[in-house]
Amino acid sequence: MVARVWSLMRFLIKGNVAGGAVYLVYDQELLGPSDKGEALLWKAEEVVPPAMYQFSQYVCQQTGLEMPQLPAPPKINFPNFHDSWNSGIISVMAALSVAPTKAREYSKEGWEYVKEHSK
Repeated sequence: MVARVWSLMRFLIKGNVAGGAVYLVYDQELLGPSDKGEALLWKAEEVVPPAMYQFSQYVCQQTGLEMPQLPAPPKINFPNFHDSWNSGIISVMAALSVAPTKAREYSKEGWEYVKEHSK
């Protein structure tokens, strides 16, 4: 009985996390223009580290455990990362959309090659 309840709880937690992620993407309009996505990425880079620190302090306070201070994450500056991200996504999606047609063309060419050389 406990295994079924635990399995149900895991399913509900995963469903809530997935639903929350979908809601967040929709609410922040991340599927729209890349300017909004870039602005949200910059905002997340500013907000997430302090939030993680506050959460770790809260956990330490509630549990009585002491967590060692982690070193600050290195500042890596990719000058065109934010700009090239969307172009990478666009090229991957373009390749995926053409993949069935190309697979059919290549299979036809391969079949013709096999027929030609099997005579």
